Amino acid sequence: MPHEADRQSGYFFLHPWRWSCTLWSSIPTPPGSLRLTTAPEPEPAPHQLVLDVRHISLNRGEVAFAGRRPPGTVHGYDAAGVVARAAADGTGPAAGTRVAAFGPGAWAQRMAVDTTAVAEVPDRVDLADAAALPMAGITALRTLRSRSILGRRVLITGAAGGVGRYAVQLAALGGAHVIASVGSPARAEGLAELGAHEVVIGLDSIDQPVDLILDNVGGPQLAAAWELLAPGGGVQNIGWASGEPVVFAPYSLFSIGAAKTMSTFGDVHEVGPDLATLLGFVAAGKLSPEVDWRGPWERVAEAARALIDRKIAGKAVVDVGWLA
Repeated sequence: MPHEADRQSGYFFLHPWRWSCTLWSSIPTPPGSLRLTTAPEPEPAPHQLVLDVRHISLNRGEVAFAGRRPPGTVHGYDAAGVVARAAADGTGPAAGTRVAAFGPGAWAQRMAVDTTAVAEVPDRVDLADAAALPMAGITALRTLRSRSILGRRVLITGAAGGVGRYAVQLAALGGAHVIASVGSPARAEGLAELGAHEVVIGLDSIDQPVDLILDNVGGPQLAAAWELLAPGGGVQNIGWASGEPVVFAPYSLFSIGAAKTMSTFGDVHEVGPDLATLLGFVAAGKLSPEVDWRGPWERVAEAARALIDRKIAGKAVVDVGWLA
């Protein structure tokens, strides 16, 4: 992974560059890899704090489509660190507070982030574990809240990934009967211990209707999942790991009885309180951060490749270096 050593001003961050080989050939639009370079210090708005970032986490979509962003973009959304400068408007935590944060430009030594998008990290929670939570944890939590799940059958596809593993745990905490679907036996490992009542390969073995589906796969499996919905049930479309289009047969979306629904997810507004909820679950031992890969940010290309190749069960966390 090439490095730029220009340290005249600013701070180090990760941005894409394009490989000359076919490392990313399995992705429709080949993304760039990532390298270290410098950028100006962030200029916070009055409602933003400045965070000294200690750890970041990678999400598969961020890595897969990094190459679509302009050169010099500071990528990422998930970070944890220590508040270097409190917000000018007086909101949010004080300088020196350990926080997890969700916001653009997280893959850097320093970021400006809205005070409504951070949460204080409890003493008993490691900052690296806290960095794993924001995007995947918020997605799982908010999609599960889309309807009552107590005593309901909840199907989670792509359950071995970051969102999936959090969703399995949170659905079980909410009193659901949890069905975790994965693509291979190897990806099924550990899901029963996280709270899944059933762990299945694909969908063919599911013989009863389900009330809620959190779909991380898309493609033909999304059409098959739709057929499993009970009347009044809903699909939350939160990922598209297959990279394949979906085709619904004529009239397959019509059913007698209470309407079935399909929704997309993108609600990341003012996530601070929900992030605090997740951190509270971790502190209480009710939610495992599921960090399957951790290393220094000089190895970020290795982590990115492992995510794309589905060799990581859960989350990848990168320790941010602070160079003299």
